[in-house]
Amino acid sequence: MKMHGLGNDFVVIDARAQSLEMTESLARALGDRHRGVGFDQLAVILRTDSIADAYLKFYNSDGSTAGACGNATRCIARYLMDETGDELLSLETEHGILFAKDMGDQITSINMGHPDLNWQEIPLSQNIDTLELPIDGSPTATGMGNPHCTFFVGDVDAIDLETQGPAFEHHPFYPERTNVQFAQVVGTDHIRMRVWERGVGVTLASGSSSCATAVAAARRGLTGRTVRIDLDGGTLHIDWRDDGVWMTGGTMHVFSGTLTQSFLDSLQ
Repeated sequence: MKMHGLGNDFVVIDARAQSLEMTESLARALGDRHRGVGFDQLAVILRTDSIADAYLKFYNSDGSTAGACGNATRCIARYLMDETGDELLSLETEHGILFAKDMGDQITSINMGHPDLNWQEIPLSQNIDTLELPIDGSPTATGMGNPHCTFFVGDVDAIDLETQGPAFEHHPFYPERTNVQFAQVVGTDHIRMRVWERGVGVTLASGSSSCATAVAAARRGLTGRTVRIDLDGGTLHIDWRDDGVWMTGGTMHVFSGTLTQSFLDSLQ
């Protein structure tokens, strides 16, 4: 299936009924926008023996794995809710079990769990203050299943993401690389944000990045804990509560299809 959340696009494979051996090379081939399907992230839905309704595995377009993907999780939650008629469900990820809720009018809310604020959990390469890293621009480090590096700037649209993004994605402080956000505080409950995702590049939106940015802004006293975040692809609503960071927004299931045998054979 092809899905997107605010233009952050995904290939989603439902592998609950049959086994699937996903490899780095297959993920890269599917992610090729000219010779494959094209995506920011690939998500595979698997059966689970836990209390969750399904297990989700994520891959970036370069074939590397991702611990979490908020927008894809929201898309899959919507798909499973439409399938079952349930208004509440749980999805197991590398970041833990995430809970989803149907908000009506095809709007879905996901609890992305508690943010990681300790340098070892994010992870960073050394014991440094995660609120203001000793990097030019003093970004904030946050873990939301993926590592994040958030810069607060005066004019987010003046940032050259193609240059700045990869420079910080590979910063030595981040041994597993990092997603990079540039955020402009519009008001105490409003942020404008753009994102560079590790293993992908510039994306129109990112759910985990939005959660990390909201947490970073609240920690620094720039906003409250409930904010609207305007991304290049649309708007998400983030609420950092006692039980975790809730992300709410719309999704779209674009089409369902079948990979041809000739395409799969070409990868051998």
